Amino acid sequence: MKRSQRATSIAEMDALAASIFAGDAVQQGLKLQLRPSDVVITPYGKSGTTWTQQIVHTLRTGGDMDFDDISRVVPWIEVSALLGIDLDAEQRAHPRAFKSHLSWDMVPKGGRYINVVRDPCDAAVSMFHFQEGWFLEPGSIGIDAFVEHSLSHRRYFQHLISWWPRRNDPDVLFLSYEKMLEDPRAVIQRIAGFIDVDLDETLLTKTLLHSSFDFMLAHKDRFDDALLRAYTETQGGLPPGSDSTKVRAGASGSGRELSEETRAKVQAVWAAEVTERYGFKDYQSMMAELR
Repeated sequence: MKRSQRATSIAEMDALAASIFAGDAVQQGLKLQLRPSDVVITPYGKSGTTWTQQIVHTLRTGGDMDFDDISRVVPWIEVSALLGIDLDAEQRAHPRAFKSHLSWDMVPKGGRYINVVRDPCDAAVSMFHFQEGWFLEPGSIGIDAFVEHSLSHRRYFQHLISWWPRRNDPDVLFLSYEKMLEDPRAVIQRIAGFIDVDLDETLLTKTLLHSSFDFMLAHKDRFDDALLRAYTETQGGLPPGSDSTKVRAGASGSGRELSEETRAKVQAVWAAEVTERYGFKDYQSMMAELR
């Protein structure tokens, strides 16, 4: 499907995504044979995935920045076939690391998994800003309309409720985005232990630096889906010069950009999907249990 512009409506946005990601790329990714030492970084979209990729890659390499796109060195399982990346290839450091947004029931099994969860309103707002200027024509769809449409798919909630029962499994490290912001040193220490990387003060200091907001913003071209953006422009017909910047704010609380009505709708879906299953009245109470 060739286009001369980005999507300007919800319907066009869904059709555009379906056309670009059509085919068997995801199915090829699902065939990945994981090794027990492999690490798969599995947050829902806009919940700390790129940040965690950078932490893991820094820890395993001692600070390598010789890459044009973080997803070249920590490949994205679902789209690597589209981008010509061989998921079975050896990587430049041990352990091998991958990215995925798949729920527990779909992700390839046999490795270790780092899952990060984020406040649903914050994640939704971040997704809107990420899509606007790449898939969406700026100003064409309001943030509340975008988020309310995403609620109809309930993908955030399906992802969360699939991973929550695995949170104490020995092959799963379950983190919160807010805890990563609050205490990055402790989180890096936990990740290093989980992926079996010896962590001394020198490596810890370097990892804190390389995964900091200021450092990643200064090197944002490495973290903006350059490979996938090029694919969507050449194969998907999106206009060149898309804005796919991922390093934007590095904070929590962006859900306040939503109207009270939209936040209430998010909470209503939370009640139906999460409270009824696990008893947590809201995201904060769930995270209190995690800590």
